[in-house]
This record gives sequence, C-alpha cells and structure tokens, in this order.
Amino acid sequence: MKRKDSENAGAALDEVRNVYADLEQRPIARNCVRLKECCHFKLTGRTPYLTKGEALLAAKAVRGTGRTRLPQTADGLCPLLDRGSGNCLIYKDRPFGCRTHFCAAAGGPYERREVLDLIRRLERVDERLGGDGPRNFAAAVSEALR
Repeated sequence: MKRKDSENAGAALDEVRNVYADLEQRPIARNCVRLKECCHFKLTGRTPYLTKGEALLAAKAVRGTGRTRLPQTADGLCPLLDRGSGNCLIYKDRPFGCRTHFCAAAGGPYERREVLDLIRRLERVDERLGGDGPRNFAAAVSEALR
C-alpha cells in the first residue's frame, strides 16, 4: 500500500511540475524585476494559497535546503525568503500563486481567465491526493513537512 501511495504522490508532483512548465510557455508578458514585493505578505495583504500537490512539492524543496520546518516569522515576509540574500529558498519549485502574482511594476497579476485551465489541473491533483482545496501558504507547507 505504501508503494502505491508513493507512486501516486510522485505522479502528482510530476503533474504539478508540468503545470508550472506549461505556465512558463504562456505568452503572457510579465517582467519581474525581482523587487520581491509579492513576498511581503503583510505589506501586500496577499498570501498565496496552495493545493496539496503544490504544498508537497514546496515541502520537498524545503527539505532540499536542509530544513525540516518553516522558519518562524513575525515580520509578514514569506518564511521562504532568505533574510540574508533576499532570494526565495525554493524559487525553482515556488507555488503557482508566486508564479502568477506580479506587482504593478512587473505588469500586474495574471488574469484568472488566462490560467484557469492550469488552476483546474492543480485542483484535480488536489482531489487525487485527498486535499480539501487551496490552503494558506504557511499552513499548507507546514502540514506537508510533517
């Protein structure tokens, strides 16, 4: 039974990566100048919500940094924003919301209609994994790390 669960999780992570790759191929013009404004959740009032597949992929990337849990933050910054360099610790595996929410300087966020098919794919992965819909970034990743 465990092997089947592992295979399902592996397939789910592959599908999440495929969604991210398909997003990269979209001809939606954005020019991120890495202000990292979107990583300041308290400042923007916006926190990404992750499906279970996204949370599992983010947790795997967090473990790849040598961490076993999210850093505690009280400053409203994303817990995966490196305080020294200011860079995302899991940039390659960052969640969909981080990939589609751009500050005004970068061209603004994607329109939902532009990426709805990709959102639906992430929702199907969530269903296959027994998720209950998108959850707050920190809560979703923390749970996936357990």
